[in-house]
Amino acid sequence: MPNWAIEWLGIIVPVAEVALIVLGAWLLYRFVRRLVERVTMSYALPSNVAMVTRRTAGFLIYGGAVLWALERLGASGTVLWTAFTGFATVGAVAFFAAWSVLSNMFCALLIFTTRMFWPGDTVEVLENGEKPGLKGRVLDINLVFTTLEETGDARQGTTLKIPNSMFFQRAVRRWHGSAPPLPPALAPHPAPYSQADPAPH
Repeated sequence: MPNWAIEWLGIIVPVAEVALIVLGAWLLYRFVRRLVERVTMSYALPSNVAMVTRRTAGFLIYGGAVLWALERLGASGTVLWTAFTGFATVGAVAFFAAWSVLSNMFCALLIFTTRMFWPGDTVEVLENGEKPGLKGRVLDINLVFTTLEETGDARQGTTLKIPNSMFFQRAVRRWHGSAPPLPPALAPHPAPYSQADPAPH
């Protein structure tokens, strides 16, 4: 084989490998994206959860593809490993710094997948068996907070924003529907029967 052909092969082969790596990463990302969409539709997850999952998957897939492509183009493995460990360290520090936010996001996913409660239900986060807890009608569930509309005349028009992780640290009472039934002592009693009223059948 002539020298010029060997030189061209030394250029074409790495470029072809990089192209295959990019194509494989793109196909893998499309597959993961469709999988996330199916899971989101099956469990009725909020769009924010799907968006965060897609972005995380895209970062991991394309980041790995870039490192692999650089390695095939002749970049030093030691340099790539040093850069990777540096980014991993920064990511770990950021992960622990944002642990409370990430735990609330994970708990939001669990609330939807386990069908713990839904918007419109009335729930109460119980402190213990003696004191009443935080109670209200669920208005919205996002990645960090669950918004409750407080019930009762004294708290009419007020809302509570409860971190999602709290629902997995306390016992939760749930009423299925828009509002809990009134206790028997507070429930309206029917009017007494009088002679002027028609006799019931």
